[in-house]
Amino acid sequence: MDMDHLIEAIKKLKQEKNALILGHYYQKGEIQEIADFVGDSLALAQWAAKTEADIIVMCGVHFMGETAKVLCPQKKVLVPDMAAGCSLADSCPADRFAEFVHAHPDHTVISYVNTTAAVKALTDVVVTSTNARQIVESFPQDEKIIFGPDRNLGGYINAMTGRHMLLWDGACHVHEQFSVEKIVELKKQYPQALVLAHPECKSVVLKLADVVGSTAALLKYAVAHPEHTYIVATEAGILHEMQKKCPDTLFLPAPPNDSTCGCNECSFMRLNTLEKLYDCLLNESPEITVDPEVAAKAVRPIQRMLEISAKLGL
Repeated sequence: MDMDHLIEAIKKLKQEKNALILGHYYQKGEIQEIADFVGDSLALAQWAAKTEADIIVMCGVHFMGETAKVLCPQKKVLVPDMAAGCSLADSCPADRFAEFVHAHPDHTVISYVNTTAAVKALTDVVVTSTNARQIVESFPQDEKIIFGPDRNLGGYINAMTGRHMLLWDGACHVHEQFSVEKIVELKKQYPQALVLAHPECKSVVLKLADVVGSTAALLKYAVAHPEHTYIVATEAGILHEMQKKCPDTLFLPAPPNDSTCGCNECSFMRLNTLEKLYDCLLNESPEITVDPEVAAKAVRPIQRMLEISAKLGL
């Protein structure tokens, strides 16, 4: 099936099955183009929570599908490739995190959305990079907090807020790999370029950044200031939407330490393809399932995040 026929076939199946296709900013461009909604983790959770579709197809990674299923247990949630995992979520096994939490019983547990449902079930409130700082700041200054699993995002929030949260030692393999030296070299070639960086990057990269924010925040900034050239230190999939919104702006992906490894792209996100999306809709498989007991515990911190975000206007 050629590309045009494949796209039409996906659209037809979507309509026949009353399905909603959600795509993360880190997906391939063709996935973003066919999705009903494209966004970051917070936006995808918000859309999943309010949809009236019978089927949700999550074009992202596994934990995003789990989040949608936890929020919509009565709906069928599909992912194009069940192997689309997350290095950050993998860095925080639920059994080890449970031991960490139990060792600090007087702490509020804040978990990044890039975690399994089992980790969310151990959590008091979930956050995304869009709302993490604001949600942390909604707690009293002297609140004892465990923050997991991203040490870089947690460290950034500590630095910005003067907090002393206990950090789980996890990280995203993409955001860990950006090269300070190569970004500096790129700045020499484009001295007027601004550096946009995701807070999952190491602190040495964030120190070079002109703007630090979630994928949605970085996109919003670029759209508001299209006259600049940008060096973008986050997963390269966001450049598709940036270029779409700002066709005359030059966006340069920040180089990784190893230029041969493609480390500014998430290999897990890239597992999703149009062919797999078609098969997924046709066969209504692979389907995300979450143990009902785990889901019942995991939904509470996700709902708390959505409630706090709504109050804060996020």
